[in-house]
Amino acid sequence: MNDDRSDNPPPSDDDETALFRRAVAGTRPLNSSYVPPERKPPPPRARFRRQDEEAVLTESLLCSAEDIEANAGERLQFRRPEVGQRTLRRLARGSYSIQAEIDLHGMTAAYAESALHAFIRDSVQNNLRCVRIVHGKGHGSGLGGPVLKVKVNHWLRRWRDVLAFASARQVDGGTGAVYVLLRHG
Repeated sequence: MNDDRSDNPPPSDDDETALFRRAVAGTRPLNSSYVPPERKPPPPRARFRRQDEEAVLTESLLCSAEDIEANAGERLQFRRPEVGQRTLRRLARGSYSIQAEIDLHGMTAAYAESALHAFIRDSVQNNLRCVRIVHGKGHGSGLGGPVLKVKVNHWLRRWRDVLAFASARQVDGGTGAVYVLLRHG
């Protein structure tokens, strides 16, 4: 057998250099003194700043001055505009039958939020009208005041399925619990 590759050895580096020089004959190098202008990166900006600011503004408009003061006080009360004042008074007096309850004592804020959200969702799906949430009075929270009480106050205001809530009567937990009136599922 006659192998053509053995008859033609691979080109040497000298042959390739000569070939390249013939290919670029008559050309001249580019002026290498040109330096492109330095581009400064754009200033950093918060991608979600506007959304965050709008969310804070919307949330602040949902709360009345009474609601904000209730955060620092002992008793909690809240009602959506479609809920009458008389209904809120009846809720605060314990006139509605408590159909379910959850106790958040000893939970971290993150765990309590998740558990409470699931509890509210399940209660609405089961067509429960009134539930009780035991958040505690915050006596173990130290100088910072009650953590879960403040968080529960905040979370319940955000969730559309919550129509109203009020601190419970003394026999049902007093200022360490709230009655919650839920939207019909």
